[in-house]
Amino acid sequence: MQDEARLLEKLRAIEALFAGATTEGERGAADQARQRIRARIEELRSETVVEWRFTQDPWSQRLLVALARRYGITPYRYRRQRYATLMIRAPERFLNEVFLPEFNQMADTLHAHLSAVTERVLADALDADISEATVLDDEAQLALTPGGARGQ
Repeated sequence: MQDEARLLEKLRAIEALFAGATTEGERGAADQARQRIRARIEELRSETVVEWRFTQDPWSQRLLVALARRYGITPYRYRRQRYATLMIRAPERFLNEVFLPEFNQMADTLHAHLSAVTERVLADALDADISEATVLDDEAQLALTPGGARGQ
């Protein structure tokens, strides 16, 4: 639970940062930050609205949907588009200056958290070495490893 509280605090701080808040961490500051971002969207409504396509992993996709909806942007996909594809329409300047940098920082924070949790759970549950796989120089060495070339 402490890890989740830290993650929530980090995400709120990122949101406050992109809204231009001078204080960080408090729920009130996050609400004010959200209002400033919504006001900025309204200011930019007269600017060129663009459609952006995103192809994301499931965790980033959920974050993108939640962040878009938080700011009044409706995520969608066209019929026959893959499930991993999402579309949004918003003023181009808002997307470039606020939404995308905020989304990217939040996605990085979320992935770091999920990676740490995954490593901890696997290490505890399997009590095994969870380091990266060995990198071999060529396929000839692969045939010499137990299990053969295809892990059979």
